[in-house]
Parts: sequence; C-alpha cells; structure tokens
Amino acid sequence: MKLSLATVAVTAAALFASGCTSNDEQTPPDAEEESASKPEPSRGTSIVVAGVPFDIGAPVVTWKDAAGYDGYSERCAFSDAALPTSPAPGCDTPKRYSDGGRRRIQPDVARVVEARGWTPELLALQVHQVVVHYDAAWTSRNCFKVLHDQRGLSCHFLLDLDGTLYQTLDLTARARHAGAANDHSVGIEIAHPGVLGSEAIDAAYSKDAEGAVFDLGPFEGDLPAGFVARPARPDPVQGEIHGKPYSQYDFTEAQYETLGKLVGALAHLFPRLELEVPRDAGGEVLWRVLTPAELDAFHGVIGHYHVSEGKQDPGPAFQWERLLQLARQTPAPPRGD
Repeated sequence: MKLSLATVAVTAAALFASGCTSNDEQTPPDAEEESASKPEPSRGTSIVVAGVPFDIGAPVVTWKDAAGYDGYSERCAFSDAALPTSPAPGCDTPKRYSDGGRRRIQPDVARVVEARGWTPELLALQVHQVVVHYDAAWTSRNCFKVLHDQRGLSCHFLLDLDGTLYQTLDLTARARHAGAANDHSVGIEIAHPGVLGSEAIDAAYSKDAEGAVFDLGPFEGDLPAGFVARPARPDPVQGEIHGKPYSQYDFTEAQYETLGKLVGALAHLFPRLELEVPRDAGGEVLWRVLTPAELDAFHGVIGHYHVSEGKQDPGPAFQWERLLQLARQTPAPPRGD
C-alpha cells in the first residue's frame, strides 16, 4: 500500500551539465569504439528505496548486482581512470552524484534524516517529481559510460531497449541529471538514439514486414543475442518542442511496459508524486519549458524539456498518456524487508 506522508564520443562534446542529451541533435556512435559483449545480467524485480527493496514486477538490475552499473563508484567503469574525462561544469569530482545528498529539505525532515538517516517514509516527504529523459546514447550500457566515465553525471535509473531497468543509485541520492529538478526528483534515462536529423541516426532505422527496426550497429553486443530493437510505432512521429519541429521514432514496447510499472510503483511509494503531466488550459500536454515557479509547484511526471529550454527529450514520439494509463494500472509494490 502507499507509504505514509509522516561510446562514446556519442555525446561527449554534445552533452551538457544536467543530462545525457544535446541541445538539438545527437552525435552518432563511433564505430571505432565498439562495445565488448556484456554478460547476460542476473535480473531481479525489485528496486531499492532507502535501502529497502520493493518488487515492481519488471526486470531490474541494481548497482549491487555483478552486471549492474555502480553510480557510487568513484572510478571510471570502462577504463582505469578515476575522474570523468569530459566533465560537465562542476562535475570534475570522484563522486558522480551530489556530495551531501538532496537539498532543499524541509527543516523538520532534515533534522530526522540527520539523526537516523533516510527511510522510504521520509523520502516520500521529499520526492514529488519523476524526470523522463532519452539518453541519446543508443543503449543503457553506453549511457552509463557517457554519464559516469565521460561527464561525471548520474541518473537513478537507466531503461534499456529490451525493458531491463538498471538502478545505479538509491533514490536517497541526489543524482546529477536535471538541474533545478534534482532535489525533488527521480531520474530515468531511456535508451534511445534521439531525434532524427543526423545521417547516422536516420540510417539506423529500416523497415521489415513487421514494421520499423533499429540497428544497434557497434552496440549490438550490449543487448541479449537475437534481440531486435523495434519501435512501438512503425513510422516517425512529428511534433514541436519549444516551438521547434522534431521527428522521432518511438520507444520500444518493452520500455513502455517497464516504465509504466516503475512510475506506478513510485507513485505508490511517494504519495506527493501525482500521476499527471504538465498541461495547458485546454488539458493538452505542454511542449515547452516550465517557468521556475511552475516547476517548483508541479507534482508529477515531467520531461527533461520541461526543465530546460535547451533540451527536447524524451521527444515528440513519447506517449505521455500511455505512460500514465499504464502507471495507474500498477498495484502497490510489495516491500521486501
């Protein structure tokens, strides 16, 4: 039940301080930096919230697992280096998350946290937003490489093309993923190449008898053998974000299924997190950045573009209404302690 309220260079030059995406276009992977095949992860189904497991009924690999991605590591994951190689401003530090934890905590909550540490119930008084990104890194493995090894950034969850959810940090951590939203949010990076418009991204998509297919190219080894990355809809979706037109292929069915279960579970765990998205006066999803006042006041699910005018993720193809419908159907996650 609900908790009480008591490769690359793929984006090294294009990424900015609070996310794994560029302003308008994404640099495609460099074929010279091919990923070595990744072992098949041993999947559970529980996420970790203030040290407590909660079963969300979807494939989860945490930072504690052998095949997981450890956002707490103070060294690079894919080299012998310690510090990130192309750090975002202020992120040239061993820790890839904010030292000192979440900020802007209510004074009474802060006193209890200082005395006894975070609990799921206390964290429920702090978290009221989920920020959805696409990673522009093609796969979650490559996303972690970009975030952790190159940029000195972090995100709580990485959602791969096959629906596997990688948790890199406990939700008590203040991940570096969305600037002004970091104190009150949980971040989710969804594996996706980004919007169309570059030669390599455009060329990665083709059609077969079943619809569109996304060719992983040098990152084929990041997913299980035989996996076919297929967008949920066969054709690109056009739309405007911040008044600028974009075209994008959709995310995969497996990603929507896992994302719905995750966001639904988070809404049960954090009652201040409403299953809603920013809308205009007519009830339509907003496709612009929120003002600082709007961002502070909003409780629910937002895109990275709602936080920063320089971002467009998760893009025009993202199905907001579908996510909310799936999340609302999700039962409360059983507590595993």
